[in-house]
Amino acid sequence: MVPNQPFAAGFVYGNANHTRMSEMTNTIEHEGGEQAKVESWRLHVLIEAGYPLPLAERLAGSAADLHGAVELISKGCAPETAAEILL
Repeated sequence: MVPNQPFAAGFVYGNANHTRMSEMTNTIEHEGGEQAKVESWRLHVLIEAGYPLPLAERLAGSAADLHGAVELISKGCAPETAAEILL
């Protein structure tokens, strides 16, 4: 690989990861129908918002407000504190 452009921490390579994470993630079909699909989607959103996996799993499977969960993190709330508020 040949560097394309200098970057603050090194070099950006010409063919380095041009796809976004959501494009790379394959949809996994779970038994359980729609509820499993919804929980899987919620888990994805929570992880992308910054929740660690164990908290994201708990929140995804709960009735917690997803938009509220993402908003708390975006406003600087620690994931653990946000989970306590929401659960």
